[in-house]
Amino acid sequence: SDLEKYGIPYNGSGVASSSRTIDKYATNQLLKQHGVHIAEQLLVDAQNWTNRPQETIQGIGKTFKYPLIAKPPDDGCSSAVKKIRTQEELQAYLALMFRASEDFDRLGSIGKVLHLQPNEEFPQKSHCLVEELIEQKDAAHFLEVTGGLLTHWENGEIRYEMFEPSETLAGEDILSLEEKFLAGHGQNITPARYDKNPARRDEIAAQVKADLQKVAKILDVEGYARIDAFVKVLKSGEVQTFV
Repeated sequence: SDLEKYGIPYNGSGVASSSRTIDKYATNQLLKQHGVHIAEQLLVDAQNWTNRPQETIQGIGKTFKYPLIAKPPDDGCSSAVKKIRTQEELQAYLALMFRASEDFDRLGSIGKVLHLQPNEEFPQKSHCLVEELIEQKDAAHFLEVTGGLLTHWENGEIRYEMFEPSETLAGEDILSLEEKFLAGHGQNITPARYDKNPARRDEIAAQVKADLQKVAKILDVEGYARIDAFVKVLKSGEVQTFV
C-alpha cells in the first residue's frame, strides 16, 4: 500500500489481491463461493482452544475424519503444514501452535509426537486452519500439479498466459519447502501424466489450465504467479481441480 501511496511501481498482484491470498481461509472460501473445488476448512481460534481444549478437539473430530491437514492460515505454502493422523497429534499440534512462549523444545514430547526435525521452524499463531485431506479415494487417477502464469495488459484488459502445469512428486506426505523451492530437491514432471492416451491427456491438461485461470481471475492475480492444485480424474471421466 505504501508503494501505491507514493506511486512507486512494483511487481506482482495489487494490494487487495495480495492481502486476500495471504489468508488461506479467506482465499478458499472465496473460491468455494465461485464453485471451485477446495478442501473443506475449519478455522480454530486459540482462545477457544485455551478455554475448551477437549471440546475443540472433539468438535474437529466430528467435522473431519483422520488423517486431516493442519496449517497456519497466513504463512508460506509449506510452513508448519502437517498431516495429522491421530487425536494425540492434533492435540500436540494445537498446543504448539497456540503456545504462550515463542520458544519450544523441538526434541521434547510434543516435537516427538509431531515428528519435528531439529531445526524445523514452527510459528506461534492466534488461529489455526484444519482441512480435509484431499486423497484419491475412488478416483481413477490422482496427482498434484503446479501451474505458472503471466499476465499481459492488452487494450486496457488483462490477458492470462497459462503455462503447462507440472506434476509434483513429494518425497513424504506433504511437499517440503526444499522440494518446492530449493534447486535439486524437488521432482517435477512436465507435462503432467494425466492419462496414457495423448489426446485424452491434452484434453485434461486444457481443462486444468482453464480451472487455474478461473482461480487467477477470481483472485485478481496480476504479473506472475504459481497455483498449486490436486487433480482428480473420476471413473466417469469428470476432472476435478482442487486448489
